[in-house]
Amino acid sequence: MLQLALTVSIYLLIVIPAGVYLYHIAAGKHTFADPVFDRVDGAIYKISGVDPGKGMNWKQYALALLGTNAVMVFIGYLILRVQSAGLFNPNNIENMEPTLAFNTIISFMTNTNLQHYSGESGLSYLSQMLVIIFMMFVSAASGYAACVAFIRGLAGRTKNDVGNFFADLVRITTRILLPFSIVGGLLLVWQGVPQNFEGNVVVETLEGTFQVIAMGPIAALEIIKHLGTNGGGFLGANSSTPLENPTMLSNLIELYSMMLLPGACVITFGKMVHARRQEAADGMQRAGGLRARGGLSAAIYGREGRSIFAAMGILFVIGLSVCFWAESQGNPALADIGLDQAMGSMEGKEVRFGIAQSAMFTTVTTSFTTGTVNNMHDTLTPLGGMIPLLHMMLNVVFGGKGVGLMNMILYAILAVFICGLMIGRTPEYLGKKIEGREMKLTALCIIIHPLLILAFSALAVGTAAGREGITNPGFHGLSQVLYEYASSAANNGSGFEGLADNTCFWNITAGLAMFFGRYLSIVIQLAIAGSLMKKNFVNESAGTLRTDTVSFSVILVFVVYIFAALTFFPALALGPVAEHLALWG
Repeated sequence: MLQLALTVSIYLLIVIPAGVYLYHIAAGKHTFADPVFDRVDGAIYKISGVDPGKGMNWKQYALALLGTNAVMVFIGYLILRVQSAGLFNPNNIENMEPTLAFNTIISFMTNTNLQHYSGESGLSYLSQMLVIIFMMFVSAASGYAACVAFIRGLAGRTKNDVGNFFADLVRITTRILLPFSIVGGLLLVWQGVPQNFEGNVVVETLEGTFQVIAMGPIAALEIIKHLGTNGGGFLGANSSTPLENPTMLSNLIELYSMMLLPGACVITFGKMVHARRQEAADGMQRAGGLRARGGLSAAIYGREGRSIFAAMGILFVIGLSVCFWAESQGNPALADIGLDQAMGSMEGKEVRFGIAQSAMFTTVTTSFTTGTVNNMHDTLTPLGGMIPLLHMMLNVVFGGKGVGLMNMILYAILAVFICGLMIGRTPEYLGKKIEGREMKLTALCIIIHPLLILAFSALAVGTAAGREGITNPGFHGLSQVLYEYASSAANNGSGFEGLADNTCFWNITAGLAMFFGRYLSIVIQLAIAGSLMKKNFVNESAGTLRTDTVSFSVILVFVVYIFAALTFFPALALGPVAEHLALWG
């Protein structure tokens, strides 16, 4: 417990300055590194013909994001299909099969990084760099750019300008992802993660057998896969192998890399909303439209980010506690045959990490939608495995690339709408009235996620092609199916494993779940921001629901859990809950 508390405490210390720095990047404010980065960005704008000062409305922003991603998908697919060429291919990797290439390129462009292949045997070094690592940068930057545009819309600085997508893409890449990746990558190399272009090495073991040791640019992929909340892995065993994650210190570096930017987005949201509200409050005071103790209070709106962060933190701590407790109980089936379970369930875990850091990594990777693993989730106890599954179903517990914040804002809008109905007032959020258009879009966006998970899961268990991939009968097999599509729709990318998923059925259906889970949500959320930013601010009154308080954070947690229970509980009851009852019964 002390390990977990200390890990979380250190995170709280580093996330605040990271959030302040991200706020300066998002708001175009001065930073200490501007003399260098201004020149780099200027050169990129000049070569690409981008005018960074030209604003876009939400439709233009969404089209720019979709168009840019589509071009990169096309180029990446071609590279995967011709990767057997000799360039940077010392291990003679063959071309990728069409449906697997489709799944892979969609997976990495949507920031999901679900892998239906093993990295060391399925990709050449050229593909690892030009497709996988490149996509990890671009997909993460695209997601954070959408989040920044979404926040600008909520802050309502202008009526029809959410920023310039290309400028946001460049600034987030050059000023955040690249420098942080260089520093983090060097730290991983220091800890023993390989970074080279050599072919695989064959060594003779102490037992007299021969083993292949993978080589390649592993450290470069490792740091951006965590920092960009991408997931995946250079190797099939992911961050459970010493080549990707050799020490406890490297484990913490990867852990904090996952957590840093999603939490920083919430800090950025609070600061951007506060800055806009302060401007509005000052303007209304000058116009005589504010009373001494009423009207639009900038101080209140400055704490909006804290209430969102608190709600996410409560969800995270509850999930971490349940996962740690469940894994600490051990497996009664092993105890029945005389095996000591005093250390908890160590099946599928690395001894160097143990129960605590395995539970922490598991909860973080599925809360921050990264998808990397330092233990095999398929071997978790039923309730321990239910937590990562549930957090991907919720998709609001911090989330990756700003997704968690955007989704949690939708639940905040839903919460104020429900509370507004209870007290008989028109709901308001961030000083804007929530009306029919916003509620319809919010409901649609919230429904899409469970629809993708449950519909594709039903298709998988209801068709012969889907059932062929299920290798575990009974409750656990259903959990594996739910996990596959929850990971795809949430753009997480981790796997329960155990599925024979490199087939035409699983490649195409998981690819579609990833595609719609990513882009439908982004477009709808930008539409909501575009609708709200056009509205005028309304004065605060005695009947205004405060959304900056601890009580609102608690309300938000209950709203999230209630909707999750209504939506997913039947499926969870047939999977991990039933497996737990059968195991312990």
